[in-house]
Formats: sequence, C-alpha cells, structure tokens
Amino acid sequence: MRKSGVLFSLLLMLSIFSVAGVLAEGCDLSISMINQDPYPAIQGEEASVVFQIDGVANTDCGEVEFGLIENYPISLMPNQQDMYIIESGTFKKDFKSFFLAPFKIKISEEALDGDNPIEVKYRTDLSSAFTTKEFNLNIKDTRADFEIHVKDYNSMTRKLTFEILNIAEEDIEALTVEVPKQDNIKIKGANRNIVGDLDSNEYTTADFEAVPKDGKIKLILHYSDKINERRIVEEEVEFESEYFQGLVSQQKKSPTTTYVILGIVVLLIGWLIVRRNKKKKELAAKLAARSKK
Repeated sequence: MRKSGVLFSLLLMLSIFSVAGVLAEGCDLSISMINQDPYPAIQGEEASVVFQIDGVANTDCGEVEFGLIENYPISLMPNQQDMYIIESGTFKKDFKSFFLAPFKIKISEEALDGDNPIEVKYRTDLSSAFTTKEFNLNIKDTRADFEIHVKDYNSMTRKLTFEILNIAEEDIEALTVEVPKQDNIKIKGANRNIVGDLDSNEYTTADFEAVPKDGKIKLILHYSDKINERRIVEEEVEFESEYFQGLVSQQKKSPTTTYVILGIVVLLIGWLIVRRNKKKKELAAKLAARSKK
C-alpha cells in the first residue's frame, strides 16, 4: 500500500508539471512592428507605429498587457494610452488570432539619422514580470552640416569674407552668420550677417569688417530646417594672415589707390583745360594787336 501511495503521488506530481508545461507552452506571444508612418520619421514631428501581437487567440495567456516604453528618441502624444489590456481568446470576439496596438508618438528634435532603437514591454497572467523587445524606428535627420573657410581678407579695407558650404542633404532657410566676442578677432560694426536660404551642396558668403589675428575664429550659424525648427551650430575657422598679404586683387580693390588715380586724372584734366584757355587768350590777344595795326 505504501508503495502504491508513493507511486500515485509521483504520478500526480508528474501530471501537474506536465499540465503546467502545456499551459506555459500554449501561450506563445509573437510581437512585430508592422507599420511606421511616415517612413522615415522626421525630427520634432509626429509619427505613428503599429505593433501586431500574435498568439493572443490562446485563452491560456489570460490577460495580456502590452505597452510602448516612453524613452529617447520618442515620447507619447497627449491622450495616447501607454498600455493595452488584451483578454486572450480574441478570435472568439472579432475573428482574429492577433491584436493590433497603434501608438501616436513625437520624435525628439535631437534624434539621430537612421535606425533608432525603441522598446515595447508585455506580460501575461503566467508571468508577473514584463518581457521587453527592441525594434528599429527609422528617422531622418533634418539638421544641416557646414564646411567653412576664410575666402578673402583685405587689411586695408578690413573686409573679411567667409565662404559657407552646406554639405548636408537638406536645404535650409534664413541662415544667419554670427561672429561672437572672442580674443582672436575684433568686429567693427554688426557682428551678424543674414545671408538667406542655402540649398544642399550650395555655398554663400558672409562679409564682416574686422581685425582678425592668426588662429581659430569661432562662428555661430543660425538656420531653420525643413520642419521650421530654428537650430544653432558652432563652427571654427582657421585664419592665417600670410595667405592674404600682397594680393594683386587687394591692390586693385584699394580705395586709396583708386582715389590717388582719380586725383591725378582730375588734375591732368584741369591742367589741360587751363592750358587750353591760356592759349586761347594768347591767340585772341595776338589777333587784337594785329587788327590795331
């Protein structure tokens, strides 16, 4: 009898474990992100993502909780629920073996270009802890990138010209170039220059009246991107005065030289006029003297 009781207990325990195993294996959820709109998402703008939860048709799962983790580079839009509560056996009610969970989100303005990881979490009645899963959200970086150098400097006029090239894939608007206060350069007059719109792979120039020293010059570029977000970029430009000394172009552009030449021309014309008038007077006098004789 004792052996029979022990054998019965073992068989009962094995049955319980087997049933538990069947129940655990019966609830097998599969999560996939089936849609992202727009694709790619844009920094600072709204987007929608839809996840599909397969396996909820099995009543063994009990109550299923599914949510999107709010973390960089996304945040949930106002009034957007962060968690869906799903009663397993969904197919009995709406004839589907899966559940769709849509979320409206806001993309961070500082999100990076390309695929960015986002996470979801879920659990069933069979587990008290959440399971997480990672997906990629494709984001388009609308920020510009610049290549800047000193194009020209005339020490006589103090005219300093920066050349700015937009090397990003995005066009920008309302570009303003600012030269902040710093030891390496002294600006005479306005330290900001509004240069306007700048398309991708196009360049523009910005002129300042300045007295620069050899070394690095800090610039601050303000612009509006394609989502009308006002952005600020700090750049550094290397200035070496030796490259701009004794330029023929500077001599041609020199106002002092121009004034001197103009002065000489005016004096020459004046001298010619005076000489001509003098000769006319002398000739008139000679004619008058002849007529008296």
